[in-house]
Amino acid sequence: MVTSCLLCGVGGQGTVLASKLIAASAMEKGLFVRTAETIGMAQRGGCVVSHVRFGDKVSSSMIPEGGADIIIAFEPAEAVRNLRYLKKGGTVVVNKKAVIPITAALGGSSYSGDEMLRYLEENTGRLIVADSDRICDECGSPKVLNVALLAYAAKSGALGITVEELKNAVLARVPEKFHKLNIKAIEFAEQAI
Repeated sequence: MVTSCLLCGVGGQGTVLASKLIAASAMEKGLFVRTAETIGMAQRGGCVVSHVRFGDKVSSSMIPEGGADIIIAFEPAEAVRNLRYLKKGGTVVVNKKAVIPITAALGGSSYSGDEMLRYLEENTGRLIVADSDRICDECGSPKVLNVALLAYAAKSGALGITVEELKNAVLARVPEKFHKLNIKAIEFAEQAI
């Protein structure tokens, strides 16, 4: 059996590190892991999509359309844009805070993400809306957004990685000076779901 997880967001949100933490957790369980990233036109502000697949045998790193067990979306519009990858009955964990695209900001249009969240509610098997802003505020740093979303996904049971395995990956892969902050974010998220 293969677990397929698609992570999507905007550059600077920690999407790539999040995919590496999932991969590390799966490898610690002795599973075979394949990953792939598509990074947008800029380090900050461009679209970022990471494919993470793990199991006893994984033939491809790319998730086919309709093949993702779970989508972890750091931004509502990115969740909608990548929804074609979700399998029927799959889970979407989405950060409720919208990131206004540069083109929309320059054009003066407003975007709150509410319409995207409604669309996701109507078109997903299971939707978990994460108030990661609250968690980031509680922790005192927006840099824990990625770990908070992973904690929501782990707690949901759809990720195939437990909260404890996520904590171990953070301790093994994140610089020590950020351990306490990230573990705090995991624990807040774990209680929020």
